[in-house]
Amino acid sequence: MTAESVTDKCITSREMRALELNAEYFGVSQLQLMENAGRNVAEEIAKRFTPDKKVAVFCGLGGNGGDGFVAARHLSAMGFKVTVILAGKAKEISHKSALENWKALQFLKENVTIHEVSDSALTPNVEADVVVDALLGTGTKGRLKPPIQQLVEKINMLNAFKVAVDVPTGIDSDTGEVLGTALKANLTITFYMAKKGLEKAKDHVGELLVKDIGLPKEFENYAGPGDVSLVLKPRLPESHKGDFGRLLVVGGSETFSGAPALVTLAALRTGVDLAYVATPHKTAHDIAALTPDLITIKLDGDHLNMGNIPAIKTLVEKADAVVIGPGLGLHAETRTAVKALIMAVEEAGKPLLLDADGLKAFAEFKRRLKVPAVLTPHAGEYAILTGKGLPKSLKEKALEAQKTASELGAVLLLKGAVDIIANEKRFKLNFTGNPGMTVGGTGDVLSGIVGAFLAQGADPFEAAVAGAFVNGAAGDFVFEGKGYHMVASDLLEWIPKVLDDPMSHLKVQKASATAKTS
Repeated sequence: MTAESVTDKCITSREMRALELNAEYFGVSQLQLMENAGRNVAEEIAKRFTPDKKVAVFCGLGGNGGDGFVAARHLSAMGFKVTVILAGKAKEISHKSALENWKALQFLKENVTIHEVSDSALTPNVEADVVVDALLGTGTKGRLKPPIQQLVEKINMLNAFKVAVDVPTGIDSDTGEVLGTALKANLTITFYMAKKGLEKAKDHVGELLVKDIGLPKEFENYAGPGDVSLVLKPRLPESHKGDFGRLLVVGGSETFSGAPALVTLAALRTGVDLAYVATPHKTAHDIAALTPDLITIKLDGDHLNMGNIPAIKTLVEKADAVVIGPGLGLHAETRTAVKALIMAVEEAGKPLLLDADGLKAFAEFKRRLKVPAVLTPHAGEYAILTGKGLPKSLKEKALEAQKTASELGAVLLLKGAVDIIANEKRFKLNFTGNPGMTVGGTGDVLSGIVGAFLAQGADPFEAAVAGAFVNGAAGDFVFEGKGYHMVASDLLEWIPKVLDDPMSHLKVQKASATAKTS
């Protein structure tokens, strides 16, 4: 690795895909990133070789192939004679930006020769001084298949200087594993940040350069559609009830029945298979009357109390995650019971979300939590939790939230005009949402979304970031139709739309988002 490329931080393939999707959401398109990547490859070759050298570019049908198409175009413009070998048929190029760059190559008759190779037996004899490997990128998993496998073997046999684009084909970019066979590169040009597996695959990587492709570092701290993609679980045909999580919500009191209902309904819309509401007897009847979709557990008494703990412990064992707090009230018995319940959740080792009255009760005995946990205070609840107010600057708020997250061993989702999601190592800002969401209950919907992701096994930080984005985006869709005359239940029907197509929020993205960062 050269001084130009030295970095003490790596990125995984899933993180990179999420970042690229977020970049598109924030206005830096895949076409722009591809252009910058391909140009970097061409310029690096031009630094090392004169235009009288022949270049062969082996391209796949996806984004990595698109980088190769751009590199071929730039090399042609620099006077190089370029042969492009496509691993497949042009009509099979499904990547939109790659297809645009493939089209541009069709008019370069003088310096670019193109071969489509759908069968390895059709591979042309290639004479080249430089070979560019743009066959497969960072998302490659599993052993290479024809014709890619044969093309890699052919490249390895060529007496040429071999340049890998982003990652040598056949190397798992996360683990460094060789996927049956892999390119042995003299030079690997990767983008934005070193990929995790490249350090373990030095024999195949050769010299490693990390090149900038116009991705601002700030985007690492912004929530977007890519963060939603990180937490969604694929639903296979053979899926069974329970595969997508069981969420237990402990909340409600003689006064508040709507809050726990909103949490559980939001969790169901997010995709959990089962949502249980453990709530006082009378409140349970009120919630059960709302919809047959909720499973209500009727607790003795008018509010949560220590006598309820044995029954709830049994439910905790069945659940995949637990939400404590919405509508609980702050009766002295309830506060004592919350402490015992948190201990029970910790003993069971289940992920935990604390909200509203659950947070206020926790503030009386706060300590470092022993299970993956998300706390969701607004500014007032944060003051109760920590005993101090928040600074005015957004950056200072984020740093303060990180300190609190570190002290409590939890992820902090600080709700506000700009949501701040923080753990001890990092923070993200979420810009979705609007002033209409000050109406009561939108925070309960948020807890249901995040709780659902936790129940489905998502990392707590990723669950909180994705939940904040989805909740705010749903609120923005409601605002588009109803203005500020919204109620929290309006958000529920929009949750599936945002989950199915988080990029759809672009059409309602607020022009004020930039102002929020100031």
